[in-house]
Amino acid sequence: MQALENITYDELNVGDSVTYTRALSEDEVVLFAAVSGDVNPVHLDPDYAASTPFGERIAHGMLSGAFISAALATALPGPGTIYLEQQLKFRAPVMLRDILTVKLVVAEKQPKNRVLIDCIITNQNDTVVVTGQAKVIAPTEKITLERPRLPRVLLNDNGEPREAHLDDETPE
Repeated sequence: MQALENITYDELNVGDSVTYTRALSEDEVVLFAAVSGDVNPVHLDPDYAASTPFGERIAHGMLSGAFISAALATALPGPGTIYLEQQLKFRAPVMLRDILTVKLVVAEKQPKNRVLIDCIITNQNDTVVVTGQAKVIAPTEKITLERPRLPRVLLNDNGEPREAHLDDETPE
């Protein structure tokens, strides 16, 4: 199991950066709709989405924002980070099954352990899909912890849970 370690305010420098990559799946889009309540048909209904300028279903914009949140919480600054603000610009649609890379860059250190972090998300074609900036309170104490085990949930074609198991378990 991978350990998570933060970068404290005192350790951070302007220009420090990390990348965080995730492959987006259809199940994640459906689960995000279930958790958020955002059932816009452009995300869920292939027939409706085919009639839009995108020609197919697209992921929720805020799912991209959630990937930024994950990168902040696990990588830069990491565990103990407190999110204060997030500005986002959606530059291009995120398609189902895209591979997204979040790049975080420390832009400015401010008083009271505040840090401005530039955020850029690109897809597997190096197309910029989201830009923005986060403001966080960086941790002041060093933290190292085991990455929590989370369930992996897979859905049937009708959107019902097919199986749920921890990532290091073999499904039955």
